[in-house]
Amino acid sequence: MDNNSIADNFSLLSKLMDIHGENSFKAKSFASAAFTIDKLPVQLKDTPRDEIFRIKGIGESTGKSILEMLDNQSFSLLNNYLTITPPGILEIMKIKGLGPKKIATIWKELEIESMGELLYACNENRLLLLKGFGEKTQENVRQNIEFYLSNRNRFLFAEVETIAADLQKQLQELLAPAPVALTGAFRRQETIIDELEFVIATTPDTLREHVAALPGFTPGDANGPDLVWKYNDKLNVVTHACATDDFYSTLFNTTGAPAFIDKFNAAGGASHVHKAPSEEAIFSSAGMACIPPCLREGQNEIELARAQQLPTLITRADIKGIIHSHSQWSDGLDSLEEMATAAASQGFEYLVISDHSRSAFYANGLSIERVIAQHEQIDELNKKLAPFRIFKSIEADILNDGTLDYPDEILARFDLVIASVHSNLKMTEEKAMARILKAIENPYTTILGHMTGRLLLSRNGYPVNHKAAIDACAANNVVIELNAHPRRLDIDWTWLPYALEKNVRISIDPDAHSIRGFHDVHYGTLAAQKGGVTKVNNLSSFGVDMLNDFLQERKKQKNILS
Repeated sequence: MDNNSIADNFSLLSKLMDIHGENSFKAKSFASAAFTIDKLPVQLKDTPRDEIFRIKGIGESTGKSILEMLDNQSFSLLNNYLTITPPGILEIMKIKGLGPKKIATIWKELEIESMGELLYACNENRLLLLKGFGEKTQENVRQNIEFYLSNRNRFLFAEVETIAADLQKQLQELLAPAPVALTGAFRRQETIIDELEFVIATTPDTLREHVAALPGFTPGDANGPDLVWKYNDKLNVVTHACATDDFYSTLFNTTGAPAFIDKFNAAGGASHVHKAPSEEAIFSSAGMACIPPCLREGQNEIELARAQQLPTLITRADIKGIIHSHSQWSDGLDSLEEMATAAASQGFEYLVISDHSRSAFYANGLSIERVIAQHEQIDELNKKLAPFRIFKSIEADILNDGTLDYPDEILARFDLVIASVHSNLKMTEEKAMARILKAIENPYTTILGHMTGRLLLSRNGYPVNHKAAIDACAANNVVIELNAHPRRLDIDWTWLPYALEKNVRISIDPDAHSIRGFHDVHYGTLAAQKGGVTKVNNLSSFGVDMLNDFLQERKKQKNILS
């Protein structure tokens, strides 16, 4: 073990001791030893053992630790701290601008244990509520995390959407008049993208010559007409070369998931693909309605297409209001009036303001007194902004025992209640389901928020029996949120068909913590399309009067007196 490794171990130990709140003198002694060792002109492994203890800056404890590392190639004290530190905290330590004390605060006070959770917290302005954190610090942390995450190999759909459009435009201009189309997982609107794929009606040799000249493209492996490129050293791009008259057959075959292609071929469709003049022609000649790319997953879409019963999928234009939003009353960036005015200017008919409830201290949750004060402001704004309307809501924490965060007389004051789990996420399925089912059965719960608590590429979320939760929502007339934040997209789209089968209404909600967050309904709509959701199935597609009638009728059914 060389000096660099020993110094690195001491430096890491010092930081971990600070994070765990250990004696600061001991932590500093290891940090000082790391600095000393890093500057030594000779290797410790070549230094006589007794002389190691005579080096200025090396004490009895650090000297013994050096000998342990030299003799055993390991450091037991450091290993002990590594064992009790979540792996995600170690990754967060790589972020520039976050020292051990700040990391400890984030971990202990916000219960954040991964990079993705920290980025999500920055986007929700959670850091602003911590001592020693300001808006500038939060923004620096957010930018540094995004820079760090940009070097991954897997991406959220939202992270590559603009890149995909830009590359398509570049390839079209470069290779005109050859047709170019996005294909693969991106065209199917998958939530996680491992690579971008393009079908291009040209030869592999032409692609090798021309694409290599584009900025940021590095050639990789080749498999016949398929070439793999690395874009900006982080994103895989696959180009599928084909003859002009094979363009649509190649697009069809590269778009569908393997299960879809297998089912299509088994249904006798394979003979209709070769040299087809369009994808519509492929489906038409196979006796099917044209299946949108987002549905080509190999579920029941082929049967529906044969019966001409494909759903008319929801679109962004079908979203009539913003449900689930946070203002400066809790952890939002903008004032309530600013958010309402912006929503109205963007063509929405209403805003459902659902700031955090009182137990969410980390998010400046609303005390009962502040709930009443906010409702007074909403009444004033509704007079001012009519016919636009602000609905009174709350994102009520589902507490450990499954109860909601306010007494019934306060819950009754809201037009609707979104019930969500935010704390103690490390649960067994039994515990998670007990909490969720009790909340669903609460008559004041209108919408079940982000069902699993997942953060894509960061946190799997707690285990949920989706069928049992959906069945409970069906039995209790509870709407299931499709949280549209691109890092959540929770409930997962694969469970939407079962929810629709059970006549459970979905609500595409942006969980907006700023005006900018309204845009996330776009990503929620894309995920909803994959699950076959129509505007009739979606609560946020209700106009303002229709939503008001729905909420009043539901309160009547539940015997809730406002």
